Amino acid sequence: MVVACVAFAGLWVMIRLASQELHPFAVVVWRNFIGLLWLMPLVLTSPGLIRLERMPAQMKRAASGVIATFATFYAVANAPLANVLAINYTAPLFATIGALLFLGERVRWVRGAALLMGFGGMLLVLRPGASEMTPGLWAAVISALATAFSYVAIKQLTGTDDSRAVAVWSFILTTPVSMIIAIPFWSWPSAQLWPILVSLGACAAAGQLALSRAFSLADAGAVMPFDFVRFGLITLAGILLFGERYDVFTLLGGAVILLSTIILALREQALAREGGKRPPS
Repeated sequence: MVVACVAFAGLWVMIRLASQELHPFAVVVWRNFIGLLWLMPLVLTSPGLIRLERMPAQMKRAASGVIATFATFYAVANAPLANVLAINYTAPLFATIGALLFLGERVRWVRGAALLMGFGGMLLVLRPGASEMTPGLWAAVISALATAFSYVAIKQLTGTDDSRAVAVWSFILTTPVSMIIAIPFWSWPSAQLWPILVSLGACAAAGQLALSRAFSLADAGAVMPFDFVRFGLITLAGILLFGERYDVFTLLGGAVILLSTIILALREQALAREGGKRPPS
């Protein structure tokens, strides 16, 4: 999980740097394409990892993944990094609501309190009426919603697919779609930008693999607290590399949101143990 946090923090820095030259939607294409190239050795050395009969199920997750990726890249390029990350942390909260609506799960008082706590944290970050809702912040909200649907889709895939396959399928299915979407915004990168794009693809691939591996090896309640590493790294990157300044409400709201997602993860772990089974990875 720590490796995933470092990789995703590096990814966001590369997105901001690449977006200074390319439109964020064009950067998404290079993220998917180069990330897929980084994963090809894994595919070639793991026969049977990619099973075509699993494509329909994987496409549900990929559909929401495309929306989440485009929205996230636009948000990272056009809004303060810590604000975007704090909003992004609400995805598990939206996923819990999605599980309630679409999977028939029940929301008891602990879950309900965590949801209220998390959305209270989001209000601290957004402060409706006190601060302007820019297109970048709206994109962050859309990203959180789409990521939540991805979480629900992944939960439905649990137990049938290799965690590495889930990561690889996301790149395979989103690469051609992202190329089509990015056509109106397309421009070719300069020679100086290629090292950033290659690093961006590497961070994306490493982050996806590490995250999938973390949830396959340990309970969500055990790994989620380490996401504070990502919050710290991305906040520092915004301050040190891009001169961003954050008020106490943004940092406090982000911490509250992340804490609420940790409470949800711990609750899921406890319920799974009570039911005599390991929680979904």
